[in-house]
Amino acid sequence: MASTAAYLARRAAQKERVRILYRRALKDTLNWAVHRHLFYDDASNLRERFEENRHVEDPDTIDRLITDAEASYNKWRHPDPYIVPWAPGGSKFTRNPTPPQGVSCYGYIIRLSFPFFVGPTY
Repeated sequence: MASTAAYLARRAAQKERVRILYRRALKDTLNWAVHRHLFYDDASNLRERFEENRHVEDPDTIDRLITDAEASYNKWRHPDPYIVPWAPGGSKFTRNPTPPQGVSCYGYIIRLSFPFFVGPTY
């Protein structure tokens, strides 16, 4: 019974690795294909490459195929992937950093909230 549970756990881990690898490769395909009609062709080719090995049942062979596919993916990753400008790593990310602690900005009014500041409150 323990071997059956171990087998099922190993197969579940393999399915998860394949799913993650497919999603990463599909997202990386967007970096190589500039136009959508090119992306659709590349995505179909990628899907066919994954479907070729769907019938394999031996866990050791599956592990070897996954390892080879991950190595191929790492070798052929795009050197300069597209990053949305406002996402982490993008050109606009933290362009305007948050104000320092104690300074509150409300529209055009800047209010200092230090205990020694004496002035009108808005």
